[in-house]
Amino acid sequence: MIVTIDGPAGSGKSSTAKEVANNLGWNYLDSGSLYRAVTWLFVHEYDYNIEMLIENLTTHNIKIEPLNNKVDTILDGNTCGSEIREQVITNNVSKVAENGVVRQFVNKAMYKAVQEANFVADGRDLGTAVFPDAFLKFFMIADVEIRAKRRYKEMTDNGLEADFEEIKKNLQERDYIDSNREIAPLTKASDAIEIDTTGLSFAEQVETITKHIQSRLN
Repeated sequence: MIVTIDGPAGSGKSSTAKEVANNLGWNYLDSGSLYRAVTWLFVHEYDYNIEMLIENLTTHNIKIEPLNNKVDTILDGNTCGSEIREQVITNNVSKVAENGVVRQFVNKAMYKAVQEANFVADGRDLGTAVFPDAFLKFFMIADVEIRAKRRYKEMTDNGLEADFEEIKKNLQERDYIDSNREIAPLTKASDAIEIDTTGLSFAEQVETITKHIQSRLN
């Protein structure tokens, strides 16, 4: 069984999905970490050469592995950590993620993972393109200023260098790219429940979504 939470970058969907999964005793699937892992290859292994990345992508192995009450993203046998959260990765992830070959590669990893357990998953197109038959779908939105503040706090809390104005500009650029790409653009599924988190605390948005799911399960 899978519940999807889609929305623009910085809307709070990742941290919310993780806590909702914890409340339900389910696994959390972070689709963004998979795209970030591929973007890490793009930046560090293929020197920003998208053609070389695509040509060699199937030589790499990426998977999601539930372990010790959390789900790790494993790239070529190595667990991905803070290195995929650095600003250089954030600045390039939308460019990489809009490629159809990359999306097929990542989707394959997600399809395989959800065959074996219940997941709450977050992303951009999960409810529309990846899991159109999901048990329940949500679409989270928030004002870009709020999203930038959240992303800034997330990065600084993890010990990463962060510039607020750069983060805000990047979010606006990613919104445009994600919403206008030809393949699986960011869009709300017709049967998704929209949650505007601009004025909600973290606890409130987690509670709202958890209650929706529990009521449907009951």
